[in-house]
Amino acid sequence: MKKIILLLLLSHTLSAQYSYPKTQQNLDLAVDFGSALSPSVSYQNLYGIGKAGRFKIGWGIRLNSFFGGQKNYITAPAKLTSGTQSIVALFTENIASNLDTLQLAKSRLGSLNGTIVLQYSIKKLDVGFNIDFVGFSFGKSQRGKFIASESKSLNNTLQTAKPTPFNLLLISDSDIGSLNSELYFRYWASNRLAVRAGASFQFLEYTTTKTLTFENDRFRHKALLPFVAITYAPFK
Repeated sequence: MKKIILLLLLSHTLSAQYSYPKTQQNLDLAVDFGSALSPSVSYQNLYGIGKAGRFKIGWGIRLNSFFGGQKNYITAPAKLTSGTQSIVALFTENIASNLDTLQLAKSRLGSLNGTIVLQYSIKKLDVGFNIDFVGFSFGKSQRGKFIASESKSLNNTLQTAKPTPFNLLLISDSDIGSLNSELYFRYWASNRLAVRAGASFQFLEYTTTKTLTFENDRFRHKALLPFVAITYAPFK
């Protein structure tokens, strides 16, 4: 009887350790929806910290896409929106007189970015956060109406813009290009398959072919969207 109890305890210990592997690789398909449609495909490699390995930190690669109707793209650089490019920009109100708008009839752009991932696991449930940090964007050029706050000659003119090619995570409005981040919950239905849901916050950026008011050519749209996803872990 004692041997049986010991075997059960050992089995429980091993199974608990297996539930939180030291490394984990995920393939993920997510779809953001609402005011736009934004599918993404990603790969993540996570590393457990501590004996149990419940807390994980890792990296990944994500292919983002964004399809939407008419959107307003607002002056992007932090030096114009808040007058500073430091962390202070997070807590500074926008300078309304510096903000111009580029109205695009549609948004059709994609990005391929590296991501940073933080996650905590509780049995079959994961709670996590990820954010793009560097990459590039692609998409066609298009013309949109430029609404200038301080220039009568440029106000209501048509301007050509294309997705900003280089993406870089900095601080708030100091960011460059198109970046995606997610706050999520994930439930493992089996050892390999899981469903995931949460909120996605995206920066989407276009650059005009001409430098416009305030010597600026970058304009940004911010989108907060719910999403659902399916995760496959080939080596879990």
